[in-house]
Amino acid sequence: MGLPVEKHRITADEYLRREYESPIRHEFHDGDVLAMAGGSPEHSLIVSNFNRVLGNSLIGNPCRVYDSNLKVGIARARRFVYPDISVICGPAIFDPVDPTRQTVINPRVVVEVLSPSTETYDRSGKFDQYRELPSFEEYILVSQDRASVEAFFRQRNGTWLFTPSAGLEAVVKV
Repeated sequence: MGLPVEKHRITADEYLRREYESPIRHEFHDGDVLAMAGGSPEHSLIVSNFNRVLGNSLIGNPCRVYDSNLKVGIARARRFVYPDISVICGPAIFDPVDPTRQTVINPRVVVEVLSPSTETYDRSGKFDQYRELPSFEEYILVSQDRASVEAFFRQRNGTWLFTPSAGLEAVVKV
């Protein structure tokens, strides 16, 4: 997930001001600021490949793929996070609390590549937070140490359909 960098809690406004000026990325978790750790070569390669394939599949579509530099704001959870990959369909809607327009609030798809330090959070707390976003419909978790992808799709009735895929020949439809 990240390393705590603040000994005292700060406001979202203070976080956004500092983050805009910072050369490194941090997440904001309801007053706590966490530095984002660098990823492994495997993590980086998976994100790059997934970004390319997903982006190519969306050519001619109103949806666009964004990398981990785009921050997502989750107002009800009081969070600002950096997903590994996000997909926004239609125009990006910027978080009104971020005057720098570097935070969106309408990802349709979020992809997280699981790391030993973030897997538990990505599977539980982060997924819970993303579900607060009305636009959020698909959550993809990709293992970096085995051929495994887990996809969660929001159903019309609000429940989530879990679709696991494993093995090098498996195909995931997002």
